Amino acid sequence: MTDGIMSKAATMEIPINSNGDTGALAEDDGLEQAAKLQWSLNESSRGTRDLQQVMVSGPNLNETSIVSGGYGGTAEGIIPTSSIKGPNMHHSSSSSSMAAEETTRGVAVEKIEAMRKWSLNTYKCTKQMISERFGRGSRTVDLELEAQIELLRDTKRKYENVLRLAQALTNHFYNMVQTQHSLGDTFADLSQKSPELRDEFGYNAETQKLLCKNGETLLGAINFFVSSINTLVNKTMEDTLMTIKMYENARLEFDAYRSDLEELSLGPRDAVAMARIDAAQQQYQVHKEKYERLRSDVTIKLKFLEENKVKVLHNQLMLFHNAIAAYYAGNQEQLEQTLKQFHIKLKMPGGESPSWLEEH
Repeated sequence: MTDGIMSKAATMEIPINSNGDTGALAEDDGLEQAAKLQWSLNESSRGTRDLQQVMVSGPNLNETSIVSGGYGGTAEGIIPTSSIKGPNMHHSSSSSSMAAEETTRGVAVEKIEAMRKWSLNTYKCTKQMISERFGRGSRTVDLELEAQIELLRDTKRKYENVLRLAQALTNHFYNMVQTQHSLGDTFADLSQKSPELRDEFGYNAETQKLLCKNGETLLGAINFFVSSINTLVNKTMEDTLMTIKMYENARLEFDAYRSDLEELSLGPRDAVAMARIDAAQQQYQVHKEKYERLRSDVTIKLKFLEENKVKVLHNQLMLFHNAIAAYYAGNQEQLEQTLKQFHIKLKMPGGESPSWLEEH
């Protein structure tokens, strides 16, 4: 198509004047029209190639430029579109990063503040403890409560000794019952294999069987006694002693902040000192309330512990006495009645298997 237009332009007629010469004006007009036609063809060809390149490769929006101003403007009016971002995307990313930074900063501040308070509290309590130990500091004392706490600790030590001895008795008695079990089996076997001593071996086998049966019954009573004492000592008393330990720590903190407030009250009374006194007063009040609350808890637990201890030991000591007396008196009926009275089921320690008498 371009070649046809160019050939047409080349064969275009040029008008001639009456003298047979070409006119200057006409020649100039023809040349100007040919030049314009050639320029338009070149621009058309270039535009076609650019359009094909764009259609093949596609526009790159990141490299596209927006021109402000008219055609042929200066470079100052060119704004790269890659620098233009959605306002929502930029705002959301910056907001999320700022929120993460604020969260991290908040956690760090909380940890630092907790560490500072812990260090200050530890310093004050250590100072108070050393002062009390060397007799330079005063401590808050509740004489009645301190006496009850000391009595509880002494009682716990004694009951731990009772528990240890009862466990030893259980182990020794269990071994004796097992020995009687084996001895009864041996006598019964010899009674079958020794016709001349069948009656003698038979009497002893029956005696060992009876002793073994009564021993198992007594073991059931002793195991129940040991279990109840163990619960009283290592659970009930221990729980009360844990509360007492918390109470003693609260007492130490209370005395530490009380001493700190007293020292500040003896100092100057300027604005900075008054601010420190107010802060110390608040801390003193907080620890005083904590101390009084735990003191009340300890008093209540000691009261309930004493009632529970009397009730439990009354039943367990009666069980232990009646079972031991019936066993050594050979009163099998009374021994079994004692176990029924306390709802005890026979069970050998450390096993679920039936007793030797049940197997035979």
